[in-house]
Amino acid sequence: MAARANAENFEELVLKSELPVLVDFYSDSCIPCKMMAGIVGDIEDDYEGKLNVYKVNVNFDESLASKYEVLAAPTFVAFNKGAETGRIAGKTTKDALLGLFEGLV
Repeated sequence: MAARANAENFEELVLKSELPVLVDFYSDSCIPCKMMAGIVGDIEDDYEGKLNVYKVNVNFDESLASKYEVLAAPTFVAFNKGAETGRIAGKTTKDALLGLFEGLV
């Protein structure tokens, strides 16, 4: 399962990461979020050492959700070298998520 990121460690884990990062902004009560958990886990396992994956609970880290203009859960945000490079809101496919990192992993 992807490690949790929060307001205190987001900069270190995500923005300063040497690897590209997928951040899953989710909610525990969100059915599509639960449906995506397996896909996110597969990406984490398949791309270990090439891509970091973190989860941010929008209920507990509202400041991060607000800062990154996350309006729906799940929202998947791709980062590379500290900058947002793409996002997908809502239930999606593994291929679509990996497409956010085309040429990077």
